[in-house]
Amino acid sequence: MKGLAKLARGHGNVGLMDAAEPSAMPGHVVIEVAACGVCGTDIHIHDDEFPTVPPVIMGHELAGIVADIGEGVTRCAPGDRVTSETYFHVCGSCDHCRDGRPNLCAERKSIGSGVNGAFARYVLVPEQNVHALPDGLTLEAGALTEPLACCVHAVEMTKLEPSDVAVISGPGAIGLLTSQVVNAAGATTVVLGTSADERRLAVARSLGADHTLNVDEIDPAPVVRDMTGGYGADIVFECSGSAPSAATCLDLVRRSGRYAQVGLFGKPIAWDLEQVCYKELAVSGSNATVPSAWRKALSLMRDGKVDTAALISDRFALDDWRQAFDVFAARSGLKTLLDPQA
Repeated sequence: MKGLAKLARGHGNVGLMDAAEPSAMPGHVVIEVAACGVCGTDIHIHDDEFPTVPPVIMGHELAGIVADIGEGVTRCAPGDRVTSETYFHVCGSCDHCRDGRPNLCAERKSIGSGVNGAFARYVLVPEQNVHALPDGLTLEAGALTEPLACCVHAVEMTKLEPSDVAVISGPGAIGLLTSQVVNAAGATTVVLGTSADERRLAVARSLGADHTLNVDEIDPAPVVRDMTGGYGADIVFECSGSAPSAATCLDLVRRSGRYAQVGLFGKPIAWDLEQVCYKELAVSGSNATVPSAWRKALSLMRDGKVDTAALISDRFALDDWRQAFDVFAARSGLKTLLDPQA
């Protein structure tokens, strides 16, 4: 089969390769991939800013149909509509695994970076990773379960309250999903973007954001202060992976507030850590997902509280992956999907 792979370490070194179709070994499931999202991590892999074990087929945001099951598999059957968690291997015995945080396991190997992923017609995953998609949810919308689970985990880390005013900086796919999760929890959302994000800010409003601000035209600080009696945002979510955005978030969060880093920068940035002390901030970072976040993400989609389909803007065949990556990098769309079967 054909797969889009990181062929060797170094900048670039991404291309199509031939690979054997995976076999359903015991305890594992083969999924025929219907759609797989292009993630910022895939761009970081292309730029050699994220560790991989090449040659390895990329892609981890997937949905598809169960094509085959291995010996002992009982939770799904051929023909089921599913998505999958991304950790192909964790040790299962370290403190992190036993605490329900396999994302922090030192032995973690994920599809798309440590083992072959879903930018191919078929992908092999452990049975325990497989989740049935809610009835009525399209396979394309289901491919966004993984980024939604990442956002659910990020929000859970902050102990968000319904009374909170939350700033979400960066209206890309992660920011728009985070905004919907925050809204579903009952908090007030303020989504920030730049002039280049006008279309994305419009989508944020259509998806329920309480307020949207173009920071190139409006200084968000007085607006947020007016909303909060002069105090500032209770919590800020930095979702863009941009140094200026991180600085803005530090400025907008109230004293004794919470700062959540969700976006990845791909490189070190300058950050005013003294503000963490002066404001007595609680700072959290979130790394991928935990199993509980997948259950909640699927529930939010099932109940119509989060709309992932509205974020899908572009679809490309696997052969057109360069164009798909260019669209992502240019921020001309929202969520780009690759179809390995096209």
